[in-house]
Amino acid sequence: MLHILFLAALLFFPSSQAADFCVAKLKGAGSPSGYACRNPAIVTVDDFVFSGLGAAGNTTNIISAAVTPGFVQQFPGVNGLGLSTARLDLAPGGVIPIHTHPAASEILFVVYGKITAGFISSSANKVYVKTLKKGDVMIFPQGLLHFQINAGGTTALAIVSFNSPEPGLQITDFALFGNNLPSNLVEKTTFLDDAQVKKLKGVLGGTG
Repeated sequence: MLHILFLAALLFFPSSQAADFCVAKLKGAGSPSGYACRNPAIVTVDDFVFSGLGAAGNTTNIISAAVTPGFVQQFPGVNGLGLSTARLDLAPGGVIPIHTHPAASEILFVVYGKITAGFISSSANKVYVKTLKKGDVMIFPQGLLHFQINAGGTTALAIVSFNSPEPGLQITDFALFGNNLPSNLVEKTTFLDDAQVKKLKGVLGGTG
């Protein structure tokens, strides 16, 4: 009898329907659950289209690589949908240093070139690494340290997707040497000597 009443309640007293989408209202503050929704009446098809991945990024920098994000801040249409994207350009010798995405797993598709990519497990520090070629796909589980290196003599391009509109990013090298964490603490926690720490701080813009 109870299950009949329950079915009747669903049929005759439907709950409010969930929204189809929630294009971000970026002027407001974001939260762990995302941004507030823009009024659906003013949403257009352009809110669901992002052209930012069509142009190569500037790889004239210390890592000879560029990341062009399509996260919620650049692509408000992904807000609340649990996904985002980015473009990776790696010049010869280019590298995306060891980093982590605290809020998302990543899947990488090699458009052209060769990329050596890998990640490190958190349980046994086991390394999973492989040189990828055009058409290959590799996944990087959420929160694990991983990297990408151009393994060829020509430019490499990859498109990545994340299962979060804001995957987050922390690059290990910059976290250690690109801020004002005192050198003596860095030395004690990394087993590097003072000269090495100061050299890396000088390269990556750190102080202290």
